[in-house]
Amino acid sequence: MTRASYIVLFAVLFSAPIAAVAQHSAAGSTIYGTSADARISAVDETVARQWNEVLLEAIRGDFARPTVHARNLFHTSIALYDAFALYHEADQPVFVGNVWRGFECPLDTSLLVIPADPELQALAVEETMSYAAYRLLTHRFLSSPGSADALASFSALMLELGYDAAYQSQNISEGPAALGNYIGAQLIQFGLQDGSNEQMDFANQDYQPINPDLELADPGNPNLIDPNAWQPLAIPIFVDQSGNVLSETPPFQGAEWGYVASFALEDSSLSMLERDGSSWPVYLDCGAPPMFGEGEEIAEIADPYAWGFSLVALWSAHLHPADGIMVDIGPGSKGNLNATGPSGFSEMDTFYNLLEGGDYSEGHEVNPMTGSAYASNIVPRGDYSRVLAEFWADGPESETPPGHWFVLLNGVLEHPDFNAQWLGEGEELDAMRYTVRAYLTLGGAMHDAAIAAWSHKGFYDYIRPVSAIRYMASLGQRSDSTQASYHPGGMPLVPGRIEVVEAGDPLASGGNEGKIKVLAWQGPDAIISPFWDEAEVGWILAEEWWPYQRPSFVTPPFAGYVSGHSTFSRAAAEVLTAITGSPYFPGGMGEFEVIQNQFLVFEDGPSQTFNLQWATYRDASDQCSLSRIWGGIHPPADDFPGRQLGVEIAELSLNRVSQYFGPLGAVDLCPLDLDGDGVVGATDLLDALADFGESGPDLPGDVNGDDLVGVNDVLELLASYGESCL
Repeated sequence: MTRASYIVLFAVLFSAPIAAVAQHSAAGSTIYGTSADARISAVDETVARQWNEVLLEAIRGDFARPTVHARNLFHTSIALYDAFALYHEADQPVFVGNVWRGFECPLDTSLLVIPADPELQALAVEETMSYAAYRLLTHRFLSSPGSADALASFSALMLELGYDAAYQSQNISEGPAALGNYIGAQLIQFGLQDGSNEQMDFANQDYQPINPDLELADPGNPNLIDPNAWQPLAIPIFVDQSGNVLSETPPFQGAEWGYVASFALEDSSLSMLERDGSSWPVYLDCGAPPMFGEGEEIAEIADPYAWGFSLVALWSAHLHPADGIMVDIGPGSKGNLNATGPSGFSEMDTFYNLLEGGDYSEGHEVNPMTGSAYASNIVPRGDYSRVLAEFWADGPESETPPGHWFVLLNGVLEHPDFNAQWLGEGEELDAMRYTVRAYLTLGGAMHDAAIAAWSHKGFYDYIRPVSAIRYMASLGQRSDSTQASYHPGGMPLVPGRIEVVEAGDPLASGGNEGKIKVLAWQGPDAIISPFWDEAEVGWILAEEWWPYQRPSFVTPPFAGYVSGHSTFSRAAAEVLTAITGSPYFPGGMGEFEVIQNQFLVFEDGPSQTFNLQWATYRDASDQCSLSRIWGGIHPPADDFPGRQLGVEIAELSLNRVSQYFGPLGAVDLCPLDLDGDGVVGATDLLDALADFGESGPDLPGDVNGDDLVGVNDVLELLASYGESCL
């Protein structure tokens, strides 16, 4: 069977997400909670959680578009949060009643119907939230390939909650349902002008690839024009990671996403960079990745381009569970890194283990929640690396990376050891308040992670490993000018791992003598049936190297630098660390069980049942980043800048939400309480008098907001003297 016919066969086998979801769903976990169906119908969950669950399920049935779904998760989080905040003086709406990112969402608060009775008010909140989410989501998933199921699930939840989905009035004086409809409709209108090009299904308007398509059925990469630029992949039938079939070579997804309106990214962090006569927005610019031909021809790390892409090929040799190598993947051995990565591309060898894989983390001495040492968790390295590549690719049920972190958050919220103190301080919040705050914070970070990461992808337009490795291999080897097949742009040789094919080698037949071979995962041609067979690891021609992915997918359809997974995951880990007040999962450990021979999709495995484990949210994030290298999707140069970018984005998101709610949610709503002690008193008056006569923005004593601390400010303080803000 030819490679091309094999691709077509696999495309047919995996043309629906059934294979992936059926196997992945067989695994259970305490951190992940119950099955999706059980979660959706649970009556003891908040309405916010129920709408988040149906959204995640809709994402699983849509195209695998992380940018689009980060936006859907964020805008839905705004709908839920604002619907809640309009009924509670302790929280300020983000969107409704404000001018946000140039879009005005007016609101006449005198028309709001807010019940005085707490129980009736709680019911009104749930009704408003539900109508807002329903209107937004039915619009967003109308053209989804899974629209029939998605729209049915939205309607079913409305019915379960006792609401009439056909009611469409936006006259907010009519009550909670109309208010929800108004919020949803306004978010829909905002989305039609937010820079995403939603009207044209998020298509690029100007971007064009530099390189011609890579014909994966053929060896090498003979038609590559620019070895630094992204290359489309020609696959007879492309099947995305949600199982949707696309019959054409997919274009670059989200090349112009840097133009999308953000949550917390500031203009001061935006650089407008020029390429080929066009301007490209880049947020929090990480600088250029390593370029082909710019490294010196000495030690391998002196050429970060060759070092990084050859590392991806070398780690491919770790994908065989029967090689006898066992590793301890428990938190006592893995995790607890003190840095997000090396200080630069020339020092990547100090952070990533070139030959053995992984990083140089040393693990945690004890579980601080229990005081006991973490138990060892010994598994075959080939099982661990293969499971990581699939588990973190799009989430265990294909909810895309931003959705995956919402799954993790939901598992944290339902854990029996979870504490609902916001930022780990003060009194515990009720479940609804904590949930909508958490969703807004995480959603904002995921949305901005997509904008920042894809702004880099669009401008730097960086090549993926499958293109770079095949190209360098077709040139030859760069390590020894006295040997055959020397080329300064070729693959670096590593004895026993990357070598020249010599006479008598089994690979030498057919004119392959002198070519470059690599010890690696042998690719889809080596699998007879994914239900019982494995490709294993062996010597292959490097010009025929494959990532550890389905042959109908191979690599996501967008540039590599920076890694979206690394950016999403580190931003999410920082957010969860902050809002829970602890770097650790509840109980000191998060887990996900993978079942023997029931988890892997495009080959059989793993060879035994085991649990993925993480002590901290950052450990999980770091594991996600490494998974993309083992999966053949990113070199290290894509990874660690994405991690660092995620840290910055999380900080911005956390700072932004603090404008809408503080630790107890009351500070912003009491501008006269200058010292934050809950009472307008003598100290507040003295603070204002200390600024008396000063002019300018953001003066603490300027309580009336006219950029001047004067008599009117003092009079307002005196008029409210002695009043409580709590």
